[in-house]
Amino acid sequence: MSFWRVVLSIFCPPLAVLDKGCGSILIVFILWCLGWIPGVIAALIILNNPKR
Repeated sequence: MSFWRVVLSIFCPPLAVLDKGCGSILIVFILWCLGWIPGVIAALIILNNPKR
């Protein structure tokens, strides 16, 4: 996980997970619309997952 991905996930979480698939983008976008913090947490968890 690069520094720029972390910064991007703080400011706009759906853009940070753009290459992780449509499902990840949709989940992060919905959580981001419900609240900024849940979207950021979800984006960081998805970015930190080594399997994807």
